Amino acid sequence: MIMGMWNPATPLAITREQRQTLEAWAAAPSTPQGVVVRAKIVLLAAGGSANNRIAKELGVSRPTVILWRGRFQVGGVDALTKIEAGRGRHRIYGAERVAEIVKLTTQTKPQGATHWSTRTMAKAQGVSNATIYRIWYAHGLQPHRTRRFKLSKDTHFTEKLTDVVGLYLNPPDKAIVLCVDEKSQIQALQRTQPGLPMKKGRCGTMTHDYMRHGITTLFAALNVLDGRVIGQCLPRHRHQEFLLFLRRLNREFPRDVPLHLVLDNYGTHTQPRVKEWLHRHPRIHLHFTPTSSSWLNLVERWFRDLTEKCVRRGSFGNVPQLIDAISAYLRASNSDPKPFVWHASVQSILDKLAHCKAVYQTLD
Repeated sequence: MIMGMWNPATPLAITREQRQTLEAWAAAPSTPQGVVVRAKIVLLAAGGSANNRIAKELGVSRPTVILWRGRFQVGGVDALTKIEAGRGRHRIYGAERVAEIVKLTTQTKPQGATHWSTRTMAKAQGVSNATIYRIWYAHGLQPHRTRRFKLSKDTHFTEKLTDVVGLYLNPPDKAIVLCVDEKSQIQALQRTQPGLPMKKGRCGTMTHDYMRHGITTLFAALNVLDGRVIGQCLPRHRHQEFLLFLRRLNREFPRDVPLHLVLDNYGTHTQPRVKEWLHRHPRIHLHFTPTSSSWLNLVERWFRDLTEKCVRRGSFGNVPQLIDAISAYLRASNSDPKPFVWHASVQSILDKLAHCKAVYQTLD
């Protein structure tokens, strides 16, 4: 560099408080990039740097440097966060065109396909796929995604819902509420090749193919109060195994404490021998969720964690290895239990159900 190429400029007048604010903006990762550049322009100008030098160092034009120096002199730090009306990129498409694209996205399908993509919609509308992406993003549209659901047709839905939610929100005095269910058909899958470990810039890998080595069934009871789970793996899913698990629950808790069990409507739960055993143990009370409403049973949420954190990525050469892994997860979960707290009221659930039914009626 030729000496004297950058002639020193008169330092921009700046107070101590203004400098602290600008330095904080320039260093904060959450500050918009435009504001960061403007803050750096003012800080360099306050240090006596020439306009040309500031422009070269920050990768902007000289008129930009002059503009924001002047704005700061007039309005202080607040002026750096404001954009004059009429500046910036103008909208190419009006509200009517955007509304039309949104309507087509939600109410139509492309020929031969189940949903639109940005490219198919862009081709159909004669715009860029980036434009479609921005419109979808602004309106929260994600045609490529779906969520599963099913409305219960249980004729006693409201009664069962009130019963179960009442247990969660207002449990009986001096009683224990347990969410009980079975996770059946847990497969001991062994990957055909070892996976590669995760490293910087690459996630862990696992082969898509596997060998089957049998199954097990996990019977589990989630204590709603403290989040602890009592679990037991058994080879089959019959009323005999369910009775074994009930007997274990009966032993786990003091004899004088009532037990309220939240269950689904699986046949083993109402098998005659099960009913006979329950008749001889009146402290155990069963509360059944409505049909097609497994989401009401809090242990299902724990089952999801078990699947994601223990089973899905595992590789098991036999069923005992799978059972050992499940037992290890149970111990880890119970060492630092986190209860799932229920918040939804009966009325809020019924309101959502009524809304869903109203939508169905408009589609008929």
